[in-house]
Amino acid sequence: MKVRFAASAAVVATAVAGSLLTVAPAAQAAGGVSIYRVYYNSPGTDNRTNTSLNAEWVQLYNSSTSAISLSNWKLKDRAGWTYTFSGTIGAKRYVTVHTGRGTNTAGHRYWGRAAYVWNNDGDTAYLRKASGTLVDSCAWGSTGSSKYC
Repeated sequence: MKVRFAASAAVVATAVAGSLLTVAPAAQAAGGVSIYRVYYNSPGTDNRTNTSLNAEWVQLYNSSTSAISLSNWKLKDRAGWTYTFSGTIGAKRYVTVHTGRGTNTAGHRYWGRAAYVWNNDGDTAYLRKASGTLVDSCAWGSTGSSKYC
């Protein structure tokens, strides 16, 4: 009787463990916020006009089915220039952070800088939670104008 019970318990434990292992990928597939695209080399001459500055941007995407608070999350480059978020990003929505000035909306945020942030010859964008935990990063080299991450 004890042998059958032990064998049955082992089978149940294996089945439970197997089902737990299959839950993990599904949880990861639920999604979250990531860097979707970086447009690091705005079109035309880099003349620091607000139009040119706003053509340099980073776009985030929330792939989850719920809105996510971005309060105090940070977007940084390698040099440490930092944009601090407020508000939320809706489920299955994008938010674009432009380098220059403008009026913030749900889909467009403005850093308010008078100089470029993202280096045309290579840089890295880092997205961190308020706690400092790295959520995502995206690096590029010296070719092209933008990168899908």
